[in-house]
Amino acid sequence: MKRIFDIVLVTMFFIVFSFPMLIIALLVKITSKGPILYWSDRVGKRNKIFKMPKFRTMLVDTPAVATHLMTNPEQHCTSVGSFLRKSSLDELPQLYSVLKGDMSFVGPRPALFNQDDLIELRTKRGIHNLTPGITGWAQINGRDDLPIPEKVDLDDYYLKHHSFLFDLKTLFITFANVIYHKDVQH
Repeated sequence: MKRIFDIVLVTMFFIVFSFPMLIIALLVKITSKGPILYWSDRVGKRNKIFKMPKFRTMLVDTPAVATHLMTNPEQHCTSVGSFLRKSSLDELPQLYSVLKGDMSFVGPRPALFNQDDLIELRTKRGIHNLTPGITGWAQINGRDDLPIPEKVDLDDYYLKHHSFLFDLKTLFITFANVIYHKDVQH
């Protein structure tokens, strides 16, 4: 049921966001050097590495570390990057990952390939058996502001309580957070 829901929802999103994605792609291309998309190595279900696309918001020479670990991430942003991150529009290419089956709309946010502490804790608790999501319970309850053990506790809560209604609740809260810019990276 979850996979069918993902496919139906991703199809609707592609229809609604095709033109805005084209505009964003053009803005990224004309405002900075480099590719339109940034393909990040992420840890997926059962710790399998996959390539996750995002609209590129950072300069091409930016180190591949989590943004919250940078001392001044703004210095690495492109001219449209801050806006895309604040509005979460940089996440739209992840619809491709949902369609492909590497991701779901709701699940634990996929770790970067080099976040060994997060990967280890998730594996110990069985969270690595879930398909990662564009959004998740930890995302809407603090995002990158959470210490890793707390994030894993929230992921574990999702593992033990996930259901179709829980996913709908998570999506609803995510949309509200994006609209009101709550817990959104700048």
